[in-house]
Amino acid sequence: MVSAAIHGFILAFGLILPLGVQNVFVFNQGAMQKRWLFVLPVVLTASICDTLLISLAVFGVSAVVLGVTWIKMTLLLLGIIFLLYMGYSTWRSKPQAEVNEAKSFSPRKQITFAASVSLLNPHAIMDTIGVIGTSSLSYTGSAKIIFMVVCILVSWLWFFGLSLTGRLIGKLDQTGRFILYLNKISALIMWGTALYLIFSL
Repeated sequence: MVSAAIHGFILAFGLILPLGVQNVFVFNQGAMQKRWLFVLPVVLTASICDTLLISLAVFGVSAVVLGVTWIKMTLLLLGIIFLLYMGYSTWRSKPQAEVNEAKSFSPRKQITFAASVSLLNPHAIMDTIGVIGTSSLSYTGSAKIIFMVVCILVSWLWFFGLSLTGRLIGKLDQTGRFILYLNKISALIMWGTALYLIFSL
């Protein structure tokens, strides 16, 4: 059981650490909102979506998705379109405009956008279903449950920490330059990911 917990922690942390679409969105929201409480809808939505994906992966959906070619192709195509659009929007966005827009966002809009970033992110889907789901096959019973719970806890702690870090950076950088540069880097990462997925097809 201890080995399952350690395995789950290392695996989940390694998968969630890279700067991806989901992470950048949570970080940006933390930096842009006036109060940290206002970013909770985004944090909770991203965490719940990851919980859903990890749970589905561990309980066997990975075998179905990876075994049916058209499902995998559909997920990849949707992900490519989403990443291209998000990259374009992020590249053109300006920090001050985003802050003003974020003020008018209702919790429902924040939740919808966070859910789309999480559930239409092909890397998140492939990481959870392909990697975590496959890794969980080596465990049974309570060890499998512990592996899953640890992966989920890492996800929740990461998103809360990321939003707090974004909040701190947002307070230190009043000019918005850091967020502007981060947006440019994020857009390039999204486009690079989309190109990688296109070639993988």
